[in-house]
Amino acid sequence: MYADMLPPGVMISLAELLEMRHRLSEVQLFSSGQRRSPLIGLHHSKLRGRGVDFDQVRVYQAGDDVRNIDWRVTARSQEPHTKLFHEERERPVFLLVEQSPRLFFGSGLCFKSVLAAQTAALFGWAALAHNDRIGGLVFNDQQCSEIRPRRSKQSLLQLLGRVVRANQALGAPLDAAASSDGFGQALRRAREVLRPGSLVLVICDERTLNEVAEQQIGLLSRHCDVILLTLSDPLDHALPAAGLLRFCDAHARLELDTSDAELRQAWRTRGEERQQRWQRLAQKLGVLLLPLSTQRDLIEQLREQVMPQQLSQQRATPGATSP
Repeated sequence: MYADMLPPGVMISLAELLEMRHRLSEVQLFSSGQRRSPLIGLHHSKLRGRGVDFDQVRVYQAGDDVRNIDWRVTARSQEPHTKLFHEERERPVFLLVEQSPRLFFGSGLCFKSVLAAQTAALFGWAALAHNDRIGGLVFNDQQCSEIRPRRSKQSLLQLLGRVVRANQALGAPLDAAASSDGFGQALRRAREVLRPGSLVLVICDERTLNEVAEQQIGLLSRHCDVILLTLSDPLDHALPAAGLLRFCDAHARLELDTSDAELRQAWRTRGEERQQRWQRLAQKLGVLLLPLSTQRDLIEQLREQVMPQQLSQQRATPGATSP
């Protein structure tokens, strides 16, 4: 097989994505037991009723279950009060995974396309272990391949299989007629198939953001929780002073004279502007942004960014009287 003849980190195999499930213990992505993740806490519906997690105390109303009366609050206030609980509901987790030619590049530990596949696999296995429904959409500049969310290992394996097929097709000659808005089309499709309350993990190249994509992410975030995982390579942000560099594909050739200090500064400025654009978007929408680089191990990067204080930022709720 063509992928087997390439150095590690250039293309991904299904066996490698299956192995990612053994690294779940190295980083806390989903809640378990008494530990709550800053990325994805326990999934609650907005409806209040009987459940396992206490929500708040309010004045007793006709029809309330008398078994839930809070006698301490009732004694203090001299008025009957009852406890309310959040119902736990499973949540569809949807992975939006880019595998376009712009990701078929890397100067670090792996290509960006491989990092995207590893990220999708890690979050997919974590969602399955959390008993959530898992689905996703693999896209490039020409097409989207979709798996509807289901709570089954088979659903995840189908999704990972499509990621691998798309990844291993990246070595083929580029289609000059390919669309330049595959990301926007993928986001529109996600909005069509996802129900409100879903969790969407957008795994894409840092360079792929445009006005259409910004608008679609904004619309998606109105009804779904969104986590942005942007992928970059050190050479996206800074060029070494290495003299004349030549790049080519089937349709174009490019020469960069990296001994030009002004060119290197302009390159660095554009990289910073891309990062700042993602940061502004995440701040505006109130969603979590996790930048990932090919320079370092995926688990190390996630472990550093998933800090306890993010829990209060992502899952902040009004204070409630304790039972």
